[in-house]
Amino acid sequence: MGTRGPYALVDTTPAKTILVYRNGDQFYVGRKFVFSRRHVANFEVLLEQLTAQVDVPFGVRRLYTPTRGRQVHELDALQAGGKYVAAGRERFKKLDYIHIIPRKPPKLRKLKEIKPVVHCDINVPSRWQTYHRVSRYINVFTNGKLFIPPVKIIIPKFSLSDWNSVLAIIGEKVFPLGGVRKLFTMNGHLLNNSEDLQDNQFYVAAGLETFKYYPYWRAPNVPSEVQQKYADIEKHPPRKKKVNVKGKEPQPYAGDKAPPKTQESVYYAKEGPKKTMAEPLGQSGAEGDVYKAQTPTKDTQGALEVKEDQDVQVEVPVDQVPAEIIKEADELHSQCDSENSKEKEDERLYEDIERKRLSRTSTRIKKWLRFLVAFRGAWF
Repeated sequence: MGTRGPYALVDTTPAKTILVYRNGDQFYVGRKFVFSRRHVANFEVLLEQLTAQVDVPFGVRRLYTPTRGRQVHELDALQAGGKYVAAGRERFKKLDYIHIIPRKPPKLRKLKEIKPVVHCDINVPSRWQTYHRVSRYINVFTNGKLFIPPVKIIIPKFSLSDWNSVLAIIGEKVFPLGGVRKLFTMNGHLLNNSEDLQDNQFYVAAGLETFKYYPYWRAPNVPSEVQQKYADIEKHPPRKKKVNVKGKEPQPYAGDKAPPKTQESVYYAKEGPKKTMAEPLGQSGAEGDVYKAQTPTKDTQGALEVKEDQDVQVEVPVDQVPAEIIKEADELHSQCDSENSKEKEDERLYEDIERKRLSRTSTRIKKWLRFLVAFRGAWF
């Protein structure tokens, strides 16, 4: 067998472990790095591997000692278990790197579950719990335009507290005459605040005009259950009470019909002169007055009789009060005519404004076209 030579073919230099800090970072606790001469041939390769491990701006270009800040230039100058500071092109920043203590993660506080009071019997409705806390998703028709499909609108929760903001958001998507001023249900019920808004429901947006009764629920975009609901309402509409002009409800007769005057029946009393209780009390005793003595006493002989005042109001039973004739139909017709005329004037006013705006835009476009034609002819 041959003898071995004086030099070994394999490098038996043990690997070194160093702790590397980041220059100027007082919270970086350091990172261990193990290298051997087999994988790290020179100092430049070591700096490249440190760049991949330590996050330093523009890469690791220098190594310093942590106490005095002396720069290390060679691979052999690194000691096993030594501590060094990695830096870029900047100078060494003096800090107490060796005594950097790692920060402990903050303790998470456990949220205590709030349990309801046992002796409290208050039942809070779910509608109150979700009010102003959840956004609303609604579908809105345009008033009087049945063939335009509804627009899906999202009302944010921070806008529900102000009804004008809700109408403004709807006005960005729906364009009725004069902007959105009113919001109705599909059967004409006016909404006054955002508490009445419900998710995935259908409404009708209107401007200054009145609500136009059209079967909006028959649109193809409306779900079948909503269509069935409004169809049932249409078949069985709620009864409206008849109200006089003065705001008093008339007293209904039996069967909601007045008894015929000329009908002969034992159940109806014959008409005759109505007697009222407002008769003068100054009658003589011979006529049957119970308030006046028939035989005057000695004390009342020669005394003057005081008569009742004509302005004294005497309460009479309700069945004996003469009926009042109220001209209900004429006044209602006149009031409806005045409202319709006012609405027509408003619509005419908005139509005039729109017509003027269109005429202005058309004249501006014509001027620009003339200018472009003249400019093109002068250029060419």
